[in-house]
Amino acid sequence: MTLKFRLLAAAALSATLAACTVGPDFERPTTPASAAQGFAEGTDPRFAATPLPDGWWRLYQDPALDALVRKALERNTDVREASANLRRARALIREARGRLFPSLSTSASANTNQVGTGQNAGVGFAPPEPLTFDFYQLGSDASYEIDLFGGVRRSVEATRGDALAAAADLDAARVSVAAEVARNYALACSSRLQADIARESLATQQRTLDLNQRLFAAGRGQRRDVANAELLVAQAQAQVPQFEAEQRAALYALATLTGDTPTSIDAAAAACTTPPRLDNAIPIGDGAALLARRPDVRAAEARLAADTARVGVATAALYPSIRLAGSLTIGGTSPSALGESNNIGFSLGPLISWSLPIDGAARARVNAASAQADARLAAFDGAVLTALQETEQALARLKAAIEQEASLRDAAKAAEEVARITRIRFRAGRDNALQLLEVERNLLSARAASGSAAAARAEAEVSLFRALGGGWENAPAVQEVSATKRD
Repeated sequence: MTLKFRLLAAAALSATLAACTVGPDFERPTTPASAAQGFAEGTDPRFAATPLPDGWWRLYQDPALDALVRKALERNTDVREASANLRRARALIREARGRLFPSLSTSASANTNQVGTGQNAGVGFAPPEPLTFDFYQLGSDASYEIDLFGGVRRSVEATRGDALAAAADLDAARVSVAAEVARNYALACSSRLQADIARESLATQQRTLDLNQRLFAAGRGQRRDVANAELLVAQAQAQVPQFEAEQRAALYALATLTGDTPTSIDAAAAACTTPPRLDNAIPIGDGAALLARRPDVRAAEARLAADTARVGVATAALYPSIRLAGSLTIGGTSPSALGESNNIGFSLGPLISWSLPIDGAARARVNAASAQADARLAAFDGAVLTALQETEQALARLKAAIEQEASLRDAAKAAEEVARITRIRFRAGRDNALQLLEVERNLLSARAASGSAAAARAEAEVSLFRALGGGWENAPAVQEVSATKRD
């Protein structure tokens, strides 16, 4: 059989057998039919079934918030880490694909050799001189694994699934970072608002204290009324530093989220006095759009696909492996001898290996891979249910927060009106100091509750957008920082 015939026969055998791929093919898991419908909590007129837009934070029409989110998506360390993991996963795809093609290696050597020692003790003739000569050699080795049962192709499928999961993880990091920026921005604004309310209440309480002190000095009041007024002033004073500290903490968090040191405080965020608010109906889409958009659901599906392919990798290991190998060498005692045909040597032939599963280890690996795929399926089902649960919960909590804010805002307005009338009546002598103090105390509580409700409503809105899983679409490019190529 000639060399040419052998090569053709090996190629034909490879093409025939490589068409076989063992193991299960991935099928996208089904989700409950009810999951694709509208949300149970989404029938409220404050929500709309229209699709969630890209960059949901732009709905607030707040340039400062837009700039912070964009900066965070470019520079946040969690986003950078997830981006690097994606690049690594894509490189592993190329590595796995390399096994589908022949591998080739070359070598070259030049050696000085010595034969004989020049010593023949006890022999009656002169000892010969050692033989020294140079030897030059060029070599090339080639090998190709015939993918008989699709183990290599299943490996490529697995790495593709890993890369899709890494891409979804990057999107999840973007969703989380955008939501955290919006949440801390709202917290900074809300804390500033609550601090301003506390300062206004402090000023009001201070005026009431001054009035009671003057009345007491004039003999028209009691020391008890002055003490009660001093109590309200102290309570109002205690609230101001608390809200100021919360504002600074939120500003430090914003700086870190955008990739800066905590003390690099954003001036626009520091000047914000009102938490962002949506006046129009909030677009939430439906369940089908949610599941297609949520990064954690997509990551769970990609990991299921990867582990399904790994069942095929383990199954292929039950069968023989054939590798075609060949080598070509040229050697001689001088560089010019490397061009002579009689110094050329070669080898070519198949290498067949088969680890017989006598001890059941290979079968056990197949069973383990199958169990892992089953676990991934359960994780996917859990991700679907969690996405629906979190969205319904966020909708319910936001509705309650909106209603609570509206009620407490009305209560604060009513308390202000009562306080205004009571002050007039107190100056006219128709209400006593105890009545005024009680009204002022109620006003202080109503204002604080209204500010807290505004903060809770803003946080509930951000939680809803986080649950909806948007914000990764059309994200800006990540500012990569190389660990090995630094200036």
